[in-house]
Amino acid sequence: MGRRAFGLAFRVLGDGSAAEDAVQDAFLDLWRQAASVDGGKGRVDSLLMTLVHRRAIDALRARERRTRISGVMPDEAVDHDAVELFEKVANALTHERVLECMESLPKDQKHAIELAYFGGLTHSEIAQKTGAPLGTVKGRLRLGLLRLRADFGIEAAQ
Repeated sequence: MGRRAFGLAFRVLGDGSAAEDAVQDAFLDLWRQAASVDGGKGRVDSLLMTLVHRRAIDALRARERRTRISGVMPDEAVDHDAVELFEKVANALTHERVLECMESLPKDQKHAIELAYFGGLTHSEIAQKTGAPLGTVKGRLRLGLLRLRADFGIEAAQ
């Protein structure tokens, strides 16, 4: 479990130290919400991978913002509390928008995307888990991602 979690964080961040921090934060989040986790709604390892992915993305965005801000203003002129608050609000709005877009997908596409991006499964593992042929899984992922891109106004690469 720890290797998969670290691997996911490392793929997102490209930095071992930052990946370790993201995984540790995700484990702490899971520990804090352990009493409210309902095992009947899904697997704990999938929840952990989702938390790791979110923490890694948050860390990546924070790193990018710090880089942009530090290049614009002297460090002492930056209100770090305001920047942190802005990041939290932006992340919450982005997360909310992603959830809305995911809910608009057909059930099979949504499930495939959740397994791949939040569960950390490969195409083959998704096919095995769902019983769908590998080509069908790839098609569902492709169509779902194209629809999400369109919902976010992102042009698909040709």
